[in-house]
Amino acid sequence: MNTVNPRKTGLRIVLLATALAALASPAFALTADEVNAATFIDRKKQAAPGPNPFVVKAQVLLSRRSISPGVIDGVDGENFRKAVAQFRRQAQLPEGDQIDEAAWLNLGGDTANDVIAEYTLTEKDAAYDFADNIPRDYAKQAKMKRLSYTSPEEMLGERFHMSETLLGALNPKQAFSEAGARLLVASGRRSPEKGAALRIDAVKSTGMVIVFGAQDKVLASYPATIGSEDMPSPSGDYTIERVARNPNYTYDPEKNFQQGKNTETLVLPPGPNGPVGTVWIALSKPTFGIHGTPEPGKVSKTNSHGCIRLTNWDAEELADLVKPGVPVRFVD
Repeated sequence: MNTVNPRKTGLRIVLLATALAALASPAFALTADEVNAATFIDRKKQAAPGPNPFVVKAQVLLSRRSISPGVIDGVDGENFRKAVAQFRRQAQLPEGDQIDEAAWLNLGGDTANDVIAEYTLTEKDAAYDFADNIPRDYAKQAKMKRLSYTSPEEMLGERFHMSETLLGALNPKQAFSEAGARLLVASGRRSPEKGAALRIDAVKSTGMVIVFGAQDKVLASYPATIGSEDMPSPSGDYTIERVARNPNYTYDPEKNFQQGKNTETLVLPPGPNGPVGTVWIALSKPTFGIHGTPEPGKVSKTNSHGCIRLTNWDAEELADLVKPGVPVRFVD
């Protein structure tokens, strides 16, 4: 008869519990002080893998100026470099895409100490009706009531323009689901002047949308996906016709593109995980527009179906800046 050794069984249970705890915890953690106190001399300091505190701070400071780095993730990537290059141009610094000491001082990097702030989860946050998942097939999406967020992490990440990885690193022991929970988040607050945009340039070569105000002052810049080889964006000048917030999406394979095996017109419900995200800014060229996306981390890194795709939060800010009649120029 086989017998069970209680010592070995207890050891297995402890090892299993340890393994499960390791899986449940993030691979790295980051404190508010590490980010808020980062200085120029810290730019190359990174004791562990994960978000770099210096880069997080720079991304937040750029975002506050409406020079969007896309997703605030603490990674020295393409969209961050594009934002740095745009900031250097606006600050009349030498061309480049690196944060040198002059750029850092112009950003206020050594004096800003509030880029990571505390947020308390509300009852409304806790009561949000999350979707179990978002199917990729449009026919299945069309049967849903709303294309909602699928988790608190996704919802909060978008609200504070952050990656879920950074959110988890700043809050390694949080469940993100109980009202009253105190979380650390990026404080990239913006204050756009509503209706101030007078012109928009969509620059295909760099994958950037630049918003101009009076006297050609740059009001905002955003990384963008602008068309593809198969379905290029148009060239030339157009105008904004209307702005729709929280839009549904009409899929028409005869006018747009072929998605999977869907050959019939479908109306997809609204929601942040819909094909055009939380905003649709229609252009005077039929079926073309500027819109949000369900996948902010892929902006400027994957193709679109001819339109201009921004993160949801950048599209929302742009919707505040524009009004019908504002010209949009596609620049090669």
